[in-house]
Amino acid sequence: MIVYESKLEGTKNQYEQLDQAIRTGRFVRNSIIRAWMDNQVKSRNDAYKHCAVLANSPQFPWAGLLNSQARQAHAERAWAAVERFYRNCKAKIKGKKRSARSEGTSELGRTKQGFPKFQKYQVRASVEYKVSGWKLSECRRYLNLTDGFKAGTFKLWGTRNLHYYQLRQIKRVRIVRRHDGYYAQFLIDYKREEKKELTGKQIGLDVGLNHFYTDNFGNKIDNPRFLRKDEKKIKKLQRRLSKTEPKSNNRKKARNKLGRAYLKVSRRRNDWVCKLAQRVIQSNDLVAIENLKVRNLIKNHCLAKSISDAAWYRFREWLEYFSGVYGVPVIAVNPSYTSQNCSNCGHKVVKTLSTRTHKCPHCNYVADRDENAAINILKSALKELSTTVGRTECEVSREIPLCLNVETQVSKGTRRKRKSSQ
Repeated sequence: MIVYESKLEGTKNQYEQLDQAIRTGRFVRNSIIRAWMDNQVKSRNDAYKHCAVLANSPQFPWAGLLNSQARQAHAERAWAAVERFYRNCKAKIKGKKRSARSEGTSELGRTKQGFPKFQKYQVRASVEYKVSGWKLSECRRYLNLTDGFKAGTFKLWGTRNLHYYQLRQIKRVRIVRRHDGYYAQFLIDYKREEKKELTGKQIGLDVGLNHFYTDNFGNKIDNPRFLRKDEKKIKKLQRRLSKTEPKSNNRKKARNKLGRAYLKVSRRRNDWVCKLAQRVIQSNDLVAIENLKVRNLIKNHCLAKSISDAAWYRFREWLEYFSGVYGVPVIAVNPSYTSQNCSNCGHKVVKTLSTRTHKCPHCNYVADRDENAAINILKSALKELSTTVGRTECEVSREIPLCLNVETQVSKGTRRKRKSSQ
């Protein structure tokens, strides 16, 4: 599966209709969560049936305006949250306790992590259609939404050409609202495969904060620190937002400017990480990385901002995606003692974080700390690869590649100057 994204150009009235569709989708999801809490919905099929109940109810006339398959898509979102909660309970994942009075659930639901929450309004939101409720023009440059909200026809801005695919290959269309406008994402049933010549190189990567990563050859990539570079501008916009009156137009404008600043940082970071991961995969026949738990690492409040700005997990996602495209195995190994053990003799040499040079007293081997760790990562990956005959790369890395994040970079218009959507 690949995802193509284009920006929607329309009128102010059309954007208001999109807001209504997004609000209705959120209402459907929250209603199903409420029905599940009241034991009225006990399965996915019950969630589908509850969508029809909402559409036919005179109490909620707006629910029937949303396309039936769009309501089902939001029902799937709601039930996915419920299933995730059940999996966490089965795995005995501990989390924040919730009050039975506020949730109305059993003791099991109160003491486990991941209890489904009601979604509230936020700028970043979406509504999802399946194979109905939308129609593409013959030139594939215009998208017409045909559900009860009658949003009408939007012009698609982007360089992605949909002519290469049949309409039956487009499985879903998602309308996404962001601070800088509205976007259409097309989920296409297509498996991307690229040819790659063998290079005979195997690489181990040790990610860090001073340098984004250091490989086993001693090469280092500087950390771009996109958030740190724009932090002064973001703080200025945050101060402006705090000085505005609540629920005023000036507050909306200030919030929009702040959201655009964060959006710019996010896009630059994702684009840089994507291109870097593709270069790493294209130039090597095997890539070894650490199986880091970034969620646990950011609990350190002194390093949380820097770790999040480095985007280690996003880099891993892109590596695993391109590994499937080019057929290059990506192996995630246990990060324990990769920095402490000597890559030459294997003895443990205890070092603090401030010690940046590895000096082994047993074999007198001297190397950069991160380079020593990268060599250990590559050795562990080769050892693990030798014991994983018949297993796929995703099983080796213990992760499922997120192919739905493919090709979602925002594209520039190529025909004429686009009108501002805000």
